[in-house]
Amino acid sequence: MNDSNLARILNRRDVLSLAFGAMIGWSWVLLTGEWTSSAGTLGAVIAFALGGAAMVFVALVYAELAAALPESGGEHVYSLRALGPAFSFVCSSSILLGYVSVAAFEAVALPYALTFLLPGTDWLHLWTIRGFEVHLSFVLIGVGSALGVIWINTRGAAASSGLQQAVTALIVFVGSVFLVGAGAHGSASNLEPLFLDGAQGIAAVLIMIPIMFVGFDVIPQAAGEINLPPHTIGRLIVLSVGCAIAWYSLLVLGVGYALPAGERAVPGMTTALASARAWGGDWAADLIVIGGIAGIVTTWNAFMVGASRLVFAMAESGMLPAALARLHPRHRTPHVALLAIGGLTCIAPFFGRPVLIWLINAGSFAVIVGYTCVALSFVILRLREPALPRPYRVRHWRLVGGLAVLLCVALTVLYLPGSPAALQPVEWLICAGWAALAYGLKWAAAR
Repeated sequence: MNDSNLARILNRRDVLSLAFGAMIGWSWVLLTGEWTSSAGTLGAVIAFALGGAAMVFVALVYAELAAALPESGGEHVYSLRALGPAFSFVCSSSILLGYVSVAAFEAVALPYALTFLLPGTDWLHLWTIRGFEVHLSFVLIGVGSALGVIWINTRGAAASSGLQQAVTALIVFVGSVFLVGAGAHGSASNLEPLFLDGAQGIAAVLIMIPIMFVGFDVIPQAAGEINLPPHTIGRLIVLSVGCAIAWYSLLVLGVGYALPAGERAVPGMTTALASARAWGGDWAADLIVIGGIAGIVTTWNAFMVGASRLVFAMAESGMLPAALARLHPRHRTPHVALLAIGGLTCIAPFFGRPVLIWLINAGSFAVIVGYTCVALSFVILRLREPALPRPYRVRHWRLVGGLAVLLCVALTVLYLPGSPAALQPVEWLICAGWAALAYGLKWAAAR
């Protein structure tokens, strides 16, 4: 990929906040009740440990590849070199669906969060989807916010990374306040039930986890703008995943410690409710929602960076229309790609809150397909190009690469028909629609 026109300005703090901020978005506010009600408190932690372990092996694979091939496009570059154009297109478009799913998730999560902080702001009812009333105000907030994120990212990596650092620090502060309150005022008896539905319950949480951890791979997407030694890039990828595992596990335990099972089972912002219970005041719930809004900003911002750079790389290699590789004449950002990705995220608010779980599950499946291709690329490049300079070298690469492939395949099976956690028809429809769009654009590029 030609990165010569992209400015290398991102430092160590920029990179770590970009990846970690991408992985700790809004779900820790909204879905902790869903996780503990599906698998039990300890079951949910085990699911995150298992899913996180799989992501660690994938992160090690990424670390070596990102250090060896530090070019914008990440997965696209690795899979194209190892697997050829056909599989590279599958890999890249799958990862891209994961990124777009997360960005669209945030376009729904932000207006939902604001209605919690500012009740009574709903006006002009449009329709109802699965019991959720979609109002025009909800749609306008989601679409308007998407336009704001596009504008910030168009101005360049410096603007987006500065925002990312500040907001990530706010999230960590808010999460720490909650954990202190839960530890001081909660009860171990609230952790019951530790397990629900056995392996099926753990599987129900496990299929959501890949999209929770997608974010560390934003680092390779922006490699053309990182001003660090290649081996440092590899280390930061692994570190960011470790931080995310600790974050989610601690928050699940904190919610379980602060809130009885019956209250965790009520749909809503469970972590905010747990914080209010732990500290004995509504201010604590509002603080969590503010932290969640900060998480929405960091995740949305990071995935706009990752998605636009991946589209840029695919367009440069001829897999997408060449117009998507155009750079802004002043800011040198892929502004056409940003507009395309942002336009897709503007669709989600029209479906309201129910689309959140659909996006998580469909995006998780797509991400795992992409990760499987990257793990295969790692093994193939080790065998085919042993002399390729690798500033960050994974020890016992056969074991690490083999486990990364096997774990990704095992996770993929969870989404297939016949599995207790198989995708729902609407989620398969999202995947099919995305595939049709991707191949349509590929055909247009070939024409």
